[in-house]
Amino acid sequence: MAPLPTPRGGHFTASHTVWDAALDPVAVVRSGDEVEVVAQEASGGGIRPDSTAADIAVLDLRRINPVVGPFAVEGARPGDALVVDVLSIDLETWGWTALIPGFGLLADEFPEPYLRTSAVDSTPGGGGVQLLPDVVLPLSPMVGTLGVAPPEPGPHSVVPPRRWGGNMDIRDVGPGARVVLPVGVEGALFSLGDVHAAMGDGEVCGTGVETTALVRVRLTVAPGRAPASPVVITDQRSFRLETSVATTGIGPDLMEGARDAVRQAVDLLSDERGISREDAYLLLSLAADLRVSEVVDAPNWVVTCHVPRRLLPGWPHV
Repeated sequence: MAPLPTPRGGHFTASHTVWDAALDPVAVVRSGDEVEVVAQEASGGGIRPDSTAADIAVLDLRRINPVVGPFAVEGARPGDALVVDVLSIDLETWGWTALIPGFGLLADEFPEPYLRTSAVDSTPGGGGVQLLPDVVLPLSPMVGTLGVAPPEPGPHSVVPPRRWGGNMDIRDVGPGARVVLPVGVEGALFSLGDVHAAMGDGEVCGTGVETTALVRVRLTVAPGRAPASPVVITDQRSFRLETSVATTGIGPDLMEGARDAVRQAVDLLSDERGISREDAYLLLSLAADLRVSEVVDAPNWVVTCHVPRRLLPGWPHV
């Protein structure tokens, strides 16, 4: 591949919507270089601050989850690891969360399009994310999609994650986190996008607070150290330490257990806060953490959905 100059004092905006080793890199960088990108919100411009659910119904799914790149990293070869340090995430002042028909853990129970836009205040001492008039969530900026080109001939959809990274939606991939990716092709061809201002573990409704952001990362090659699949090393600041009300899903199927735990939490939030089930489902996707709590006591396993206690004050009322 022909080397390209690395712009200094600027940032990258060129995006694509598939993984493909045949894509030309937007730049060639050295191991240890930092790159800064403007990652567009996940609809690729299909959702605006004044959008309604009608815009969700006609969303062009070919444009979703655009990622900026790819960046070729000098010296990166198959068998190496690409170490990605997330240095900073500067958020836009608004974001959106939606129910997209056919998408999400309870898609069969929420078949209609639904949309909420949120004000995002990331100024020092700011208010966080205003999802509902009486619900302000703390900021937890993270990068939902980052990865390298797969060696298999493309193109490949950017939506499902794979061994090479991609749309992993791991909440802890925020400032201070390190992601170690296996390199599949020469130069790695790294891209990132899909930034969230807030998201819970599981992203249960299928969306977080989807927003545009300025993201700065450092890319470093670790020769011969490719992991079997991506590894995330978190900074202590990325952990959410809150008391919670945890609903449970118990049975022999982890996916059904996840659905049971989330369904119970939807009903609990809707009843206690007097909000629609749709808003409760969105709220869980942003603020609750879905966890596998037990997988050793055959034949049943336990999945828990942890709802921050501040969203259910006083429950149960005894």
